[in-house]
Amino acid sequence: MRSLFRRTRPTDDHTGDPDHILVHHAGEAYRVTVKRRAGARRMTLRVSGATGEAVLTLPERTPLSRAREFANAHGGWLATRLERVPERVPLLPGAIVPLRGEPHRIVHLEGQRSPARAGRDADGAAIISVGGEVAHVPRRLRDFLVREAERDLRAAVERHTAVLGRRAASVTVRDTTSRWGSCSAAGRLNFSWRLILAPPFVLDYLAAHEVAHLQEMNHSVRFWRLTKQLCPRTDEAEAWLKRHGTTLHRYG
Repeated sequence: MRSLFRRTRPTDDHTGDPDHILVHHAGEAYRVTVKRRAGARRMTLRVSGATGEAVLTLPERTPLSRAREFANAHGGWLATRLERVPERVPLLPGAIVPLRGEPHRIVHLEGQRSPARAGRDADGAAIISVGGEVAHVPRRLRDFLVREAERDLRAAVERHTAVLGRRAASVTVRDTTSRWGSCSAAGRLNFSWRLILAPPFVLDYLAAHEVAHLQEMNHSVRFWRLTKQLCPRTDEAEAWLKRHGTTLHRYG
């Protein structure tokens, strides 16, 4: 007698997967985040130049044991890539942080509650002074850098939109890692606050790039022509970001 019930195909259950594995190479152990994606067709191992995070992406049905073998087989590559990730610089007194491309030393004004501000010390060296408790220096300095980024980006956007004859719906500054700027179909512009660390012409280029998207939502020849009209230093800025962009993620 034939069964009245259709047999269901067993599904893979990966709820017990660890969130990371350790890859060993030359006596060192490297932490690798494990992620499964339904649409993935093959295993991939990547290292973020911005955060230094190593991520192993797996198809749904790939056994974890096979993933471990794959990752360990690429241990040498992983070690090399991680060595290239710039060492992080905490936002603490004494650290050197670029502001608009110029190195500034962080100075803590002990016993003072003055707001963070950029200036010069007695010898004429560039500094960013931060008051308040020393434990609050990183947060207060980051808030200062974000405010400076917002001010410069809004001014650049207003300048470029005036030339283009269009308006941006909004300008938002965040800590993005995958892109320096974006423009939504609704005209909302989003930027990384870390652009304030780069030379001014780089920030200006990113503002021009996203403003150009208000008219050309693509990367066509017309888009690039328009971007270069708004920012003649487009090629120079692109080259700077390609060479130095990942270093902006070192700070904080």
